[in-house]
Amino acid sequence: MRLIFALPGIHRYDRGAEIALLAVAAELARGGEDVTVAGSGPIAGDRGYDYVQVPSVRRERFEKFPTFPPFRSETAWEDATFALNLLRKIDLKQYDASVTCSFPFTHWALRRFGRTGPASIFVTQNGDWPAFSNKSEYRTFSCEGLVCTNPDYLTRNADRWNCRLIPNGVDVARFKPGKAERSRLGLPTNGPVVLMVSALIDSKRVIDGIRAVAKLADASLVVAGDGPLRQQVTRLAEQLLPGRFKLVSLPPEDMPDLYRSADVFLHLSLLESFGNVFLEAWASGLPIVAHDSARLRWILGDRHFLCDTTDPRTLYTALKAALSARDAGAPEGIERFSWESVSAQYHEFLLETLAGR
Repeated sequence: MRLIFALPGIHRYDRGAEIALLAVAAELARGGEDVTVAGSGPIAGDRGYDYVQVPSVRRERFEKFPTFPPFRSETAWEDATFALNLLRKIDLKQYDASVTCSFPFTHWALRRFGRTGPASIFVTQNGDWPAFSNKSEYRTFSCEGLVCTNPDYLTRNADRWNCRLIPNGVDVARFKPGKAERSRLGLPTNGPVVLMVSALIDSKRVIDGIRAVAKLADASLVVAGDGPLRQQVTRLAEQLLPGRFKLVSLPPEDMPDLYRSADVFLHLSLLESFGNVFLEAWASGLPIVAHDSARLRWILGDRHFLCDTTDPRTLYTALKAALSARDAGAPEGIERFSWESVSAQYHEFLLETLAGR
């Protein structure tokens, strides 16, 4: 198969969507498929696939731009600049299938030739709104294959699209229990550390995380991420967590050590499409405090400390319990989320989709 994976943030950011698509692309390439990856970041070593750098304007430049359909956020503005250059740099007709999770502009670019171009595989990394909504630009969505990253998305879209339930994964060789590296990473060395790995946007509720950890007398909060709320987050942390807060931005190779240097993982988004960070924390042996939902229990099972995180008292109790546990033990069951296993499911779905076409 000749495959193209395209996403503006590839090789530039290391968020869940970028990590997921790159991991699948690399595994498929190692398995012998002809894989091209298009992203806006620089070339980053030999990962088995062919890489094409497609220029785009960084989303941070658009944080104060107006928002309106289809430019609903700074990421949509970035997506538009990427999609335009993608059409200029790549001959899409040479591929059998395209894979993206970016809508609308990158999706539109990859669908330019309709059914005479590559089969469109859309991954619901950022939600399934394009697949089921009939409002505004979402009415233009179409695909030959829809990868649903959780059972809710599969139930909602199975009657309309060719769907397959495929979870995200984790590199179990990198993310595993081990020695803490607090001093090397510049983290607090005294007392327990609560870790959040999250974009600084409203839906991730980092502000609520600061308020929750502030009630724990001896705990520090470390947040790995960036986003439009960076100044608001920093100001509140200075008020509520003086000397007990650290905002970090680390290269990918340091992320396993960051997890291993924490005592508890905290994530407060009410409903994630999937949430790679849960797997990374679980694989690293951390107890997890997060918002209780059927979707998250599908990933984690009944382990960890899931609760109603919108209730401050309940959240405080869960954090205290998790800190008492600290060592979550061996991450039993994580193997089913290895990228090797996940990519095999992608491979099967791609072959079936192309055969059906």
